[in-house]
Amino acid sequence: MTRPESTGYGYDYDVVISGASLAGSAAAILLARRGVRVALLERRSDPEAYKILCTHSLQASAYPVLDELGLVPALEKAGAVRNKARLYTRWGWIEPRAAPTGPELPYAYNIRRSTLDPLIRSHAAETPGVDLLLGHHVTGLVREAGQTLGVRASTPQGEREIRARLVVGADGKDSAVAKFAGVPARLYENARFGYLAHFRNLPLHDGIGHTWFLEPDMAYAFPNDDGVTVLALLPGKNRLPAFREDLEGSFFEFVRALPEAPPIDSADRITKIIGTVNYPLHSRKPTAPGVALIGDAALTGDPLWGVGCGWALQSAQWLAEAVASAATGRGDLNRSLVVYARRHRRRLRGHQYLAADFAKARPFNPLERLMFSAAARDESVARHIHLFASRLISPLQFLNPVVLAKASAVNIKHRGAPAPTAHLSHTGS
Repeated sequence: MTRPESTGYGYDYDVVISGASLAGSAAAILLARRGVRVALLERRSDPEAYKILCTHSLQASAYPVLDELGLVPALEKAGAVRNKARLYTRWGWIEPRAAPTGPELPYAYNIRRSTLDPLIRSHAAETPGVDLLLGHHVTGLVREAGQTLGVRASTPQGEREIRARLVVGADGKDSAVAKFAGVPARLYENARFGYLAHFRNLPLHDGIGHTWFLEPDMAYAFPNDDGVTVLALLPGKNRLPAFREDLEGSFFEFVRALPEAPPIDSADRITKIIGTVNYPLHSRKPTAPGVALIGDAALTGDPLWGVGCGWALQSAQWLAEAVASAATGRGDLNRSLVVYARRHRRRLRGHQYLAADFAKARPFNPLERLMFSAAARDESVARHIHLFASRLISPLQFLNPVVLAKASAVNIKHRGAPAPTAHLSHTGS
């Protein structure tokens, strides 16, 4: 359908989104509910397609988006696991718990992408105002007189042009939309590599997620839907030669050496061990004239923090709130994109800065030692760590003077407490 506009351009849709995974599907739903006509393009033809390499975790910061999307009941029905966790450090376990008289700790969900991606994509396809176009691969942008007016796409029926006021890149870290729009990425080296596999019959203490901070190596085990646990290792690259020589042996040996190691030898591995040896962090300016980037297309974080899924949903929400009116011709689109870019930068730049620094595969710095050691000894500091790890507070709130003073007082009280030695086998000390 073509709409004549006062600008003289004809638009098939108000917004065209490239990528129908988490960010793209969420943006399509939220925009359409605000009266925007959306073309949601997905290069894969299978509506059940999903991302394989992922932490499979939605941080608590994304819960409001899941609620607005109406997905919470469906996630619960699908068996998604509320993502409580305990964290190992050299000072012992950090075990965030609700205050005796307070509400339960904020949570979202661990759920496999094989369950989540088809769920949210079908939700988008059923939303009035959204046309899900499978098998549509963006091959370029439509530009006239310096303006972006849509995309060119390869489809099962051949090449086609889809015109829209706004083009949204939700097409991942190697975003074609970003490339065609000339938006460069700033890269940050990641000095760790990662491998993961899915297991059944892998019991965890208290049945909740575990994260091991081994300075610099990392590992986590997250229970997911259908009784499946995702077990992931993120060692420093000094360990890479051993993993390349014997992936399975190195993977199992690493897990066996973890403090309170999950019983991997008696568990049932149901997937291959998969991973990546080079996964840099990157950031892009999230807008260009007539173009917006969301999810990994705008910012790819360090996978060890499990923030990618949550930030995909949040950036989709921020974009919909900023541009919906202008996308239907009832406002200044460029100004709306500025609003989105500012919010994206304000909410995520500080987190990305700290993540990029930690991706150097270094031991904890002095402030991190202060906070993590105190959190292993004090429940209120542990709750504070939980809020930050869930991306519910900013880095400045995390390191505010009151909490730093509290952590210092806790550590002075516990001065001389011995550190566990179980993690020395991972540091080589």
